Amino acid sequence: MVQITEKAVGKVKEIMAAQEPVPAGLRISVVGGGCSGFSYSMAFENQPNMLDKSYQYDGLKVFIDQASLLYLDGAEVDYVESLEGAGFKFNNPQVKSTCGCGSSFQV
Repeated sequence: MVQITEKAVGKVKEIMAAQEPVPAGLRISVVGGGCSGFSYSMAFENQPNMLDKSYQYDGLKVFIDQASLLYLDGAEVDYVESLEGAGFKFNNPQVKSTCGCGSSFQV
């Protein structure tokens, strides 16, 4: 199961509220690509796909496809603000290595 911090949930809800129309939820997935083989994807969705697993985090609906769940089990999504900038950060215990830019990973 994926964990999402309160800060990340709050930021996603803030961004969703600014969308027109307001999306039904957030899709988190793992996609092929990047210099290490896989990368994370986050996008708004209006409804889940038939085989998605749906989760609720403080009123935020999150949809994850079954293939992505294999790579995201035990992962935590956080929202961080630092001198380098702000954004969503994935802490995934399954990751064996990451690329130099930090946006893709290998399991």
